[in-house]
Amino acid sequence: MGIVGNLSPEQLHSFNSQGFLVMESFASPEEIGAMRKRMDELLQDFDPSTTASIFSTKNQLKLTSEYFYESAEKISFFFEEKAFDDDGNLKQSKELSINKVGHALHEIDPVFKEISCSQKVSSLLFSLGYKRPVIIQSMYIFKQPGIGGEVTPHQDNSFLYTEPKSCTGLWLALEDATIVNGCLWAIPESQKNGLVRRFIRGEDGVYFDQPSPSYDQKDFVPIEVKAGSLVVIHGDLIHQSFENQSPKSRHAYSLHVVDTDGCKWAEDNWIKRKVEPEPLYAS
Repeated sequence: MGIVGNLSPEQLHSFNSQGFLVMESFASPEEIGAMRKRMDELLQDFDPSTTASIFSTKNQLKLTSEYFYESAEKISFFFEEKAFDDDGNLKQSKELSINKVGHALHEIDPVFKEISCSQKVSSLLFSLGYKRPVIIQSMYIFKQPGIGGEVTPHQDNSFLYTEPKSCTGLWLALEDATIVNGCLWAIPESQKNGLVRRFIRGEDGVYFDQPSPSYDQKDFVPIEVKAGSLVVIHGDLIHQSFENQSPKSRHAYSLHVVDTDGCKWAEDNWIKRKVEPEPLYAS
């Protein structure tokens, strides 16, 4: 295939040292526009009455429904916790009530598949040392104005575990992400301390195998980026985002990648793949 890495030695050093890397202008305005337009179309076709599944990283025990599990191979819609009134009705339009859409946009939708499986994504993963990378999930995250929920400190390897660990997050800003509208925050170099806990799917649902450690918020740094920037996130990096209490949304498209060459997918991950996904390339 002739994949060539697109990261400089300085970028690789920064990523390995800090645990994350910002690549400005990774996506063009045209690519951003295409993804946002396509998501508008998907939302127009979505009937909110078909599901009331609510996505919350604070209490994953709620997410034991088949809808959540099946979303691994579908395009599914998850509401913000604060989107509903006491009677269970949406307080505003569905377009302003959705937390995220996932988890198979990269497989099913042509617009999202094109950017997800692009040469520049493959080149980035080649630079990071991937031999046979597979996109295991994709999410369009809205971070809605006023109600966009908090994402508590976590590590991506907790949710998408392989042996040895191989998850990398690719977080693409589709709008400017600032402290005001809920940008990412991370603890630099925290990936060097290893994986803290795992998110496991058992017979009675999903759960963390260990309680969350307490973190000093002073250790986190904000990752403010312009639309089109890609944040590359090490699987063991501690990162989070706060509620969006501003009047501006913070749309992002997120991919999580694992290696399938010499890495074994954990059977107790929340995603149970029925079919082995196509690798982006095989070196």
